[in-house]
Amino acid sequence: MAQAVLNLPPSSLNPDQLKENHQALQKEQRSEARTMFRLTLPALLIVGLLMVAPIGWLLSMSFVGQDGSIGLENYILFFSEAVYREMFVNTFVIAFVVTAICLILGYPVAYLMAILPSPWSGFLMLLVLMPFWTSNLVRTFSWLIILQRNGLVNQLLVWIGAIERPIALVHNMTGTIIGMVHIMVPFLILPLYASMKAIDLNLMRAAANLGSTPAHAFRRVYLPLTMPGLVAGTIMVFVMCLGFYITPALLGGGRIKMIAQRIEESLALYPTWGPAAALAVLLLAMTAICLGVSLLLVRRLTAEMRG
Repeated sequence: MAQAVLNLPPSSLNPDQLKENHQALQKEQRSEARTMFRLTLPALLIVGLLMVAPIGWLLSMSFVGQDGSIGLENYILFFSEAVYREMFVNTFVIAFVVTAICLILGYPVAYLMAILPSPWSGFLMLLVLMPFWTSNLVRTFSWLIILQRNGLVNQLLVWIGAIERPIALVHNMTGTIIGMVHIMVPFLILPLYASMKAIDLNLMRAAANLGSTPAHAFRRVYLPLTMPGLVAGTIMVFVMCLGFYITPALLGGGRIKMIAQRIEESLALYPTWGPAAALAVLLLAMTAICLGVSLLLVRRLTAEMRG
């Protein structure tokens, strides 16, 4: 009966039949939702076991003090000590700077890959993917050799007369940012390239035919269309930078402290997991807040561009 009602044209239905049709559609939607839930239930249980449960355990451990008591001792310590506040500031400043530099370097490369013919685009893609063939540890040690006082960069700068004596490019924030940018740029280029490749370039030609300048067409047409890939790549780079450990530890030389390094030190210095768990929970909460704010800002910016 329901299927027969659904097959009737809307103009031939009276109000009672329209109501019955609506109820039949709702019933079918609920049945489909229940079926999909049963199909995805095993995957949801696995996700809950492998992700939600560890986070819950981490949250519970963050309230365990050094003497085994339950309380806010770990959180009070972090908010009362200036060294922890400085560490959080360093982590987010480095993450923001690295993300901004990756955006400046990655956007033109992704755009060039999207508009070039297939052979050249494939060659550029090969260059972008090539760093993934080497581990982060090897690449970090390579930068340590290149940027040291007797390294290639300092020798080149002295040879061209840009500097009189070698300058410190490692064991500071400069070397840390350089190494992290090198590792993070491909993670921004790839989603941007996928987003740009799906854009019809005839839209830019249409905007030009309507009297728009190239800069105006880019700002009002092309940039909003690349926003999904831009947001995905930016968020990916920023979140990964917050949890970096190897590169800051080696290129920072122990002078640049980030949260991941402090978590490792907490596990090595304290007899309990409490301080490290509290640091991880604070990092997770602050990351979630930053992501929420960034998404709101991007939505507003996108709406203004299209308006």
